[in-house]
Amino acid sequence: MFKVDINCDLGESFGRYALGEQEEILQYITSANIACGFHAGDPTVMRKTVELAIAHNVQIGAHPGLPDLNGFGRREMNITPQEAYDMVVYQIGALQGFLATKGVQMQHVKPHGALYNMASVNRPLADAIAQAVKDVSPQLILFGLASSELTAAGEAIGLQTVHEVFADRTYQADGTLTSRKQSNALITDETVAIAQVVQMVKEKHVTSVQGTQVALKAESICIHGDGEHAVAFASRTRAALEEAGITVTAFH
Repeated sequence: MFKVDINCDLGESFGRYALGEQEEILQYITSANIACGFHAGDPTVMRKTVELAIAHNVQIGAHPGLPDLNGFGRREMNITPQEAYDMVVYQIGALQGFLATKGVQMQHVKPHGALYNMASVNRPLADAIAQAVKDVSPQLILFGLASSELTAAGEAIGLQTVHEVFADRTYQADGTLTSRKQSNALITDETVAIAQVVQMVKEKHVTSVQGTQVALKAESICIHGDGEHAVAFASRTRAALEEAGITVTAFH
């Protein structure tokens, strides 16, 4: 039997903003990664997003990023492992405060953007992030790029670790995501993206841009909530998974 989680990055805005599309996409996902204020989000948005996720019975995770609002956390920064550790602990704590007011437990932690990609190939950074998650709570689940240094670091210290794949991103032959600086980083054809998702879950590999087959686990699928047709894509993706005999479920 095949099963997979669908996650989405949410709460990535500021102040008073329309929650309509964010609320709509919560109908189709099982885990939400909520921005914690460094790359996006603020206290009011965090609270509102937590409330919406709870209302839709979606599991909640922290989405810590680099302190780079202007660059949306997608620009690499020269940080030390200790700095990475401190950033992650701080941001998990911010979200935990809101969850405590609702009596809800955090399911997972998924680094954002450049921090995520850096930790995917940099073992000292990956170790620091994994240690930060474990030190806050060993019951937390660490999400990382499938078969990366980040998932290896989590597994090495005994964290439950989830191998994540991306619905709308292309892959390199080494299993990393194609850089957003490249024109072919994103898959714009929804039919192609959905076929890739089903392939990754059922066949445990993805076809790289070089044409090679890259073995990977697909335990959670990331759907970007800021896409032009994000809600429709989330709906189509979930429907396609279920039609392929894949159960969509969270981990807790």
